[in-house]
Amino acid sequence: MYTISQSDPVRLEIFKNLYQFIAEQMGIVLQNTAASVNIKERLDFSCAIFDASGLLVANAPHIPVHLGSMSESVRSLINDKGDTLKSGNVYLSNNPYNGGTHLPDVTAITPVFDEDEKQIIFYVASRGHQADIGGITPGSMPPHSTTVEEEGIIFDNFLLVEQGNFRENQVREILLNHPYPARNPNQNIADFKAQIAANERGVQELRKMVSQYGLETVQAYMKFVQDNAEESVKKAIDVLKDGSFIYETDDGARIQLKVTINRENRNATIDFTGTSGQLNTNFNAPKAVTQAAVLYVFRTLVDDSIPLNAGCLKPLEIIIPSGCMLNPTYPAAVVAGNVETSQAIVDALYGALGVMAASQGTMNNFTFGNDRYQYYETICGGAGAGTNFDGTDAVHTHMTNSRLTDPEVLETRYPVLVESFSLRPNSGGKGKHSGGDGVIRRIKFLESMTANILSGHRLIPPFGLNGGEAGQVGRNWIQRQDGTQENLDSTATVQMQAGDIFVIETPGGGGFGEKAKD
Repeated sequence: MYTISQSDPVRLEIFKNLYQFIAEQMGIVLQNTAASVNIKERLDFSCAIFDASGLLVANAPHIPVHLGSMSESVRSLINDKGDTLKSGNVYLSNNPYNGGTHLPDVTAITPVFDEDEKQIIFYVASRGHQADIGGITPGSMPPHSTTVEEEGIIFDNFLLVEQGNFRENQVREILLNHPYPARNPNQNIADFKAQIAANERGVQELRKMVSQYGLETVQAYMKFVQDNAEESVKKAIDVLKDGSFIYETDDGARIQLKVTINRENRNATIDFTGTSGQLNTNFNAPKAVTQAAVLYVFRTLVDDSIPLNAGCLKPLEIIIPSGCMLNPTYPAAVVAGNVETSQAIVDALYGALGVMAASQGTMNNFTFGNDRYQYYETICGGAGAGTNFDGTDAVHTHMTNSRLTDPEVLETRYPVLVESFSLRPNSGGKGKHSGGDGVIRRIKFLESMTANILSGHRLIPPFGLNGGEAGQVGRNWIQRQDGTQENLDSTATVQMQAGDIFVIETPGGGGFGEKAKD
């Protein structure tokens, strides 16, 4: 196929970094041009580069749950519109049954053509979490949705830009013409434009790369970068042992998995047979999310500095029965699958491999809003301990990697006060190595709004491993202005009045190994 049959180690390093650098450049453009607090301040977005068949080549170190699943969105576009893709077109997709994760995560995909505009040589994509995309609650993270329609508006490979022209009227019509329409379409459109700009930066940088090195070299090294990642994952698999794990969630569902290592072929089979069937709640994780979680775990086991890409998946066979909670069928609700169940899959896999105790195992998704304001944040907690390290206090763990909005920005843009934000002492599990502590976050409302919490590990504690203690469960509650307290479940929707305080105590991580006797 290529005359370049062997990679030069120096060039491999250059291209590995170049691809990643381009994805990072896309991210900077997206952050600088976005309108929403969600993308601009919390950095809840991801950018990546794909080869002509839609396989991931490189990404910036953004949000793991996005990065491992975006390739499915690009491939669905190729399957769906392959023959009609034109230079200057940009497509929009968030369909969880076509490579998406959950509806607020909307992906803009741009095909990159060669100089003659004859053939597609790359795809670039950016995925941003919209502050609101419709649905039954402001912020589009409804705790009690039972169908995907209640979670907002689906874009399925929608033509957003047609040969350079932004189709604003058509987008606006989709955002407003829905049983549960978007609450702030102007902000959606501004963020979509930022994603188009980010992709355009990727297109320009890739073309520059091609004109500097030549298409043949660029494509050869694209394959070498993927091959290098594959070999790195195989090295990680070489030292693993077979294992299995059953992980129970607050709502009584279970994730069952078995890992089988094939020493000879240097590959691993991850089999989710035995996992609970599709749920009536929204904790179903689309297949792309399950794959992203597995990919993330195996990437973290690699010592080498490699970009997460399709090569990492090659030595992995993932078996997910259709119709189970990790591979649901339409129209199952999925909004929590992306943020909560993805975390459970990661912890279950680390448990099966005996590598690390459970982290907080939740993103503590907090949304609030009304017709004028919509806001979403995820809240940090304790990380799990491992064979030779303590868990970290107060960090975003595993599948989330976003920032919290600065209190000054939050209080300027929204009628709330961050009353306090502190560590939650002794919430991490004790052990030879102790789990990290969670946090306590208190938000005071200055006007009436709907608030929602979507969380996990409020009933079942994050597990310890090898004799380490479990981390403490989290807790959600409200302190009303009159001094009364209301305890909330793992998932809840409540009306907040001026003066009420929403309190979120996040779980600690599990400990690893037995604590030495005094």
